[in-house]
Amino acid sequence: MPPPDQRRDLDPITHTFVGASLSAAGLRRATALATPALILAANAPDIDVVAHAWGPQAALAWRRGITHGIPALLILPFAIAGGVIAWDRWIRLRASPQLQPARPLHLLGLATIGVWSHPVLDWLNTYGMRWWMPFSSEWSYGDAVFIVDPWLWLLLGGALAVGSSAGRTAMLGWLLLAGAGTLVVLGTGVVPTWVKATWLLGVAGWIGLRLRLGPNPPRERTERVARRACVAAALFVAAMVAQTWGAERVTLAAAAELGVPPVEEIMVGPVPADPFRREVILRTAGEYHVGTFSWLERPRLVLRPDPIVNHSPDPVVRAAVSHPDAVRYLVWSRFPLYSVSDRDRGWSVRIEDVRYGSRAAAGALSGLTVLVDPELTPRRAHE
Repeated sequence: MPPPDQRRDLDPITHTFVGASLSAAGLRRATALATPALILAANAPDIDVVAHAWGPQAALAWRRGITHGIPALLILPFAIAGGVIAWDRWIRLRASPQLQPARPLHLLGLATIGVWSHPVLDWLNTYGMRWWMPFSSEWSYGDAVFIVDPWLWLLLGGALAVGSSAGRTAMLGWLLLAGAGTLVVLGTGVVPTWVKATWLLGVAGWIGLRLRLGPNPPRERTERVARRACVAAALFVAAMVAQTWGAERVTLAAAAELGVPPVEEIMVGPVPADPFRREVILRTAGEYHVGTFSWLERPRLVLRPDPIVNHSPDPVVRAAVSHPDAVRYLVWSRFPLYSVSDRDRGWSVRIEDVRYGSRAAAGALSGLTVLVDPELTPRRAHE
């Protein structure tokens, strides 16, 4: 389950599942159009995806910024609620006047819940969040949940399937979606065998529950299932956050015992599917120490023998990072890494982030190359 090309947010499937699950858990009773309002709101901050029109580096500089910061989170619920109300008044009720109109204040409350769920989930992975944009560009990192998490898919998707699969067409659609998710989990080499087995058992369990409830399960029972799934998902997320904090403390102590120089910044981030294993990056003066952490193995911290030496910010590197694309990339970069090699006329400077630089599937996240001529003028290399 490697990171999808060009994707930095928790995947839109999870955001959509969260909005739909909150509705299925009982919030849909609040007003007409509660479900579309929650789903739209849960995805709304990702309108900054339009930044890709200006190139991948521009997208890196813009994403998780102004549309995800607290000022936008106060405005977006009004925009979502207003849009849903307009559609209700001008289209839905005109076509079917007998329908119950949506309740504006209830829609605003639901839109607020949905919108705020988005940055909380985004904060959980290693990409980070800029909560106070545009007033502050400081990043905050949860380092708790991988960008595509099968456990959230299984919990929330399973509950949604139980509550919205009445009828053969709906049942077939959910079975196809479950099959697609199963192919992703089983077909990815980085997912441990025990995770694959647990996934299959979980899917089978949801199918068994759905069959046991009968062709038209009562709403009260499906809402109860959805509420329990939401609680389980929240507990899973809380456990992953707590585990991150604990793993950071253990890692720092173990690194000191291994003779690692004073750590200036640490990341003990999630890996695909395995909640007990972590990817470790330790930034020290001029070096990065990388390795793995596992709660189930001894020793818990294993670092690669040789640290990654970071090129000093000499005039060549300073010239390279002045290129507009490099400036945009470094807005996002948490652990920047510079590698300089000589060319016939000048230098080639590779700019990466240690989090993603070795991942071929990471797209723009994996870095960029800037060519610097003898006059210290930078230009982008054709990659």
